[in-house]
Amino acid sequence: MATDQVRIKVFDTTLRDGEQSPGCSMNHQEKLRLAHQLDRLGVDVIEAGFPIASDGDFEAVKAIAAVIRRPIIAGLCRACRPDIERAWEALQHAAHPRIHVFLATSDIHLKYKLRITRDECLAQAREAVAFARSLCSDVEFSPEDATRTDPEFLCQVLDAVVAAGATTLNIPDTVGYTVPAEFGDLIATIRRRVKGIENVTISAHCHNDLGMAVANTMAAVAAGARQVECTINGIGERAGNASLEEIVMAMRVRRDRYPYETAIAAEHLFPASQLLSEITGVPVQPNKAVTGRNAFAHEAGIHQDGVLKNPLTYEIMTPQSVGVPDSKLVLGKHSGRHALAIRCEQLGYQFDRRALDDIYRRFVRLADKIKHVEDHHLLELIRDTHKPAGSATPLFEPLQPPVAAAASAADPEPPRPFPMAQQPNAFSVPVPAEHHHDQQQEDYLWGV
Repeated sequence: MATDQVRIKVFDTTLRDGEQSPGCSMNHQEKLRLAHQLDRLGVDVIEAGFPIASDGDFEAVKAIAAVIRRPIIAGLCRACRPDIERAWEALQHAAHPRIHVFLATSDIHLKYKLRITRDECLAQAREAVAFARSLCSDVEFSPEDATRTDPEFLCQVLDAVVAAGATTLNIPDTVGYTVPAEFGDLIATIRRRVKGIENVTISAHCHNDLGMAVANTMAAVAAGARQVECTINGIGERAGNASLEEIVMAMRVRRDRYPYETAIAAEHLFPASQLLSEITGVPVQPNKAVTGRNAFAHEAGIHQDGVLKNPLTYEIMTPQSVGVPDSKLVLGKHSGRHALAIRCEQLGYQFDRRALDDIYRRFVRLADKIKHVEDHHLLELIRDTHKPAGSATPLFEPLQPPVAAAASAADPEPPRPFPMAQQPNAFSVPVPAEHHHDQQQEDYLWGV
């Protein structure tokens, strides 16, 4: 079956577009560290940065190009000679370099930002790509704000850059404006009308301003795009980019609808997500698909009961398939007796049905007052439910030596809770001390 599947290239722009997200800027060593993780993940292209933006960005791109040898290393540049020369200077020692040239094509950008005419835009795009191609055999061109560009003019620009030597045509939804059916139609139009399109790769680069970046990307793939541009955790300008992990797992889980394959090693998705969060200090939202801490957590009693019997009842992918250690049952007001009983057993207690019902009634009252019932709450509830009236038995007691043989069999030692470890998060990973990073925004002024 795999031999019949179409191969989709994964272009990761976490180090360029993702880094432009407020608070997500990275220094040289942090970029290099994340680049190694992206290499392990199996991405086809790493867009390492925007070399002309700063000396630091130039040095980071140059270092990544020198040491990361398997994937293509791309550098972004505007459609002008100084940018292209600077990008090539940073990329020239890469095993597989790519110069990524962009130029806005929508009328609103031409009039208010660039202040040039359509004819001037067409000539500039053609000349920039031809110059880039004279330096590098792999040239990608992006018509910025493509989804708000007149389709007729967009195709004229794409015709010109293909003739000038572009090998990849990236179609950016720069401001997250398009919707899936519309974007799919645009890709189909480009495939139908652009001369020489059979010799180049069509790529999709979608932003998430309306929450449809991944849906738009998948529509583009279905319409013929064979490269997807995305970021870890979906970070990026404003509302972010299409999320790499969501695109990859949509193809894995729904092969019936998306019969495509990638080179991504999915078990490295969660580690990549965690590393990026650690580097930037920006946490992943709890309900984030695939890598959020609640992605494999279950609180509702019906869900918990089903997962305990067979995880496939409520999990369409296994936690391990994306590198998450395990799923977790979260005890809250929606939890049922089954999950409560399992957690009590994990804490060293077993109850018959009548005793469990008694604890469950008290548990529900407590869960109505607090968001989540943690282990220490549950242990205290168990002790309060079953200790004699007026007892001052503490919640946590030191482990006792073995009971002497003379102890009465009719009055056995009550079970003790085992020592509590550091509280884990929803993926059974110990939670580190909270830390904050300075929120600093990089103002690059330009970007696809």
